[in-house]
Amino acid sequence: MAEKEPLSIQHPFKALGHIPGANILVPLLLGVTMNTFFPDVFPTLGSFTLAMTNKGTAALVGAFMLCVGATISFKSAPKAALRGAIIIISKVIFCVALGLAVLFLLHDNFFGLSAMVILAACSGANNAMYSGLMADYGNEYEQGAVAITTLVVGPPVTMITLGAAGQAPLGWSLLGAVLPIIIGIVLGNFFPSMKKMLTTALPAIIVMTFFAMGCGMKFDALIAAGPSGILLGVICSCLGGLINFFVDRATGGTGVAGVGISSCAGANALTPAAMAEVSPAVYGGAVLATANAQVAACVIVTAILTPLITGYVAEHVAKKQEAMPTTA
Repeated sequence: MAEKEPLSIQHPFKALGHIPGANILVPLLLGVTMNTFFPDVFPTLGSFTLAMTNKGTAALVGAFMLCVGATISFKSAPKAALRGAIIIISKVIFCVALGLAVLFLLHDNFFGLSAMVILAACSGANNAMYSGLMADYGNEYEQGAVAITTLVVGPPVTMITLGAAGQAPLGWSLLGAVLPIIIGIVLGNFFPSMKKMLTTALPAIIVMTFFAMGCGMKFDALIAAGPSGILLGVICSCLGGLINFFVDRATGGTGVAGVGISSCAGANALTPAAMAEVSPAVYGGAVLATANAQVAACVIVTAILTPLITGYVAEHVAKKQEAMPTTA
C-alpha cells in the first residue's frame, strides 16, 4: 500500500512537459536567468517586488515550512523524524569520508577540489528544495523529515571534521529554523480548517519560493568555478544521491528522500568564509576565492540535478509500486 496522500491540486508547470521536478526547476531557472541577465530589474523596482524576489527567500521559506508542517500528523511525526535522521546522517557520513580521503590520501586535491570545499558543499542540504520535492513525490514521513534535516546546515560539520575550531554556539537560531514547521504541525492537527487552507496554499508557495531562490543565484558562478565546480555538484547530487538512495532503501524508505536530500544548501556557500575567519593563513586569500566559486557553482548544479534525479527515482518507485499487486 502506498503511504502517500497526494495533494489534489494540479501544479501549473507540469503542463510544460514531463520534466522531473518541473514545479521547482522552471521557477528556479527563470529566477536565475533574470538575475544573471537583468540583475538590476528587481532592485530598481524595489518595494514589495524586491521583497518577494532578491530579498524574499528567507520569508518565503518560512511560510513554505509552515505549510509543509500542516500536512504532517502527530501520528507520523516519530517516523518522519527517524527518516530525517537516517538520510541526513547518511549524507554527512558520505561527505566526511570523502573529505578525509581527499585530505589524507590525495594530498588535499581531487581535480582541483580540496577537502574543505567538499565538506562545505556536501555536508548541508537545500531543505526548501527537499520539502518542495517531497511535497510532489514523498509520503507523509518523507515530507516531515525536513524538521530533522534542517538542523544540519552551514559550517559546523566542516569545522568539526577539519578540527580548525570549536563549533560556534547555535543559540536560538536552531529553534528559529524549525519553529515554522512545528507551528504548522500544531495548526494542522488541531484545526482542520487551517490544515485545509495551508495545504491548499503549498503549490503556490513552492513556485514563489523557488523563483525567489533563483533570483539569488547567477550562472556566472559556473563560469568562475570552471569544471571543478561542476564536478563538485555532480559528486553531491549523483554520487551522494546514489549512496543516500541505497541507505534510504535499506532502512525501509522508498529511496526518494535519499536522493531528494542530495543537494547543496545556499547557506553552505558561506562556509568557506567562516573557515577563512577561523584560519586565514590556510583558507583565506586565493583559496577562499576559489572555494567560494566552487561551492556557489555546486549550489546551482545541484539545484538543477537533484530535482531531475528525484523525479526520475520517484516515477520509477511509483511504477514499481503499481506493478506489485499484479505480480503478487
